[in-house]
Amino acid sequence: MPHRPMTQDDPLEDFERREFTFEDAAKRVYVAGTGPAVIVMTEMPGISPHVARFARWVRDAGFTVYMPSLFGRDGAVPDADEGAAVFRRACVSAEFRAFGAGRTAPVTQWLRALARQAHAACGGPGVGAIGMCFTGNFALTMTLEPAVLAPVLSQPSLPLDEPGGLDIDPEDLAAVGARLEADDLTVLAYRFAGDQVCRAERFAALSQALGERFVGRVLPDSAAHTDPPSFFQRHVAFPHSVVTAHLIDEAGQPTIAARDEILAFFHHRLHA
Repeated sequence: MPHRPMTQDDPLEDFERREFTFEDAAKRVYVAGTGPAVIVMTEMPGISPHVARFARWVRDAGFTVYMPSLFGRDGAVPDADEGAAVFRRACVSAEFRAFGAGRTAPVTQWLRALARQAHAACGGPGVGAIGMCFTGNFALTMTLEPAVLAPVLSQPSLPLDEPGGLDIDPEDLAAVGARLEADDLTVLAYRFAGDQVCRAERFAALSQALGERFVGRVLPDSAAHTDPPSFFQRHVAFPHSVVTAHLIDEAGQPTIAARDEILAFFHHRLHA
């Protein structure tokens, strides 16, 4: 695949466009690759070229990528104003429940159903899932689906109003913990040290809830790309997006090491 500029809209022409419906909720899903399935959930404000680049890395590592369209313009490089409008709409959507801890987002039911369908279609021992930013913690909730074996949380940012809160019902969180123990699973998570949305309090809460099943990685702020798209420059003016907008695509960079660890995690769990 030739190098794609991150500053231009991505037509996503190398992904198959499908529609997946669960309980009358229909969403577009971009699918590419072969092998066990990995659900790649976009960060705010949508499937940007940076998110699509990460999905292609997963595809090229030997997996079938399922990338659902959850908000924003697919493939777009939104400017600061457009991105802010997408963010505001998502914040008031009942699907996501951006505010208030201890509540599971309804959209995770749809995502769990997508994981079931992807596992049935692709086979293998199970499915991987990575959430980013607004969708970060969704990968944790998705482990309520038995097919999900490799959950990754990249800068999980909800709830927005409680730095130490988790966007999952206490009963669901207890069930997730029991599942991790019963099936000997772990949860990988990533954040930058100076992230003001996904703060240390959130990783502390995850660690307290999941114990040794939670593996949190904290990258130094110096590892973040200093020239992200305009949405991030205006509205996320701190290191935040570990494997997308703030990743430095150069050998030896901590963000590349994080990417490679995630791919190895998927391979270990799904190509056994």
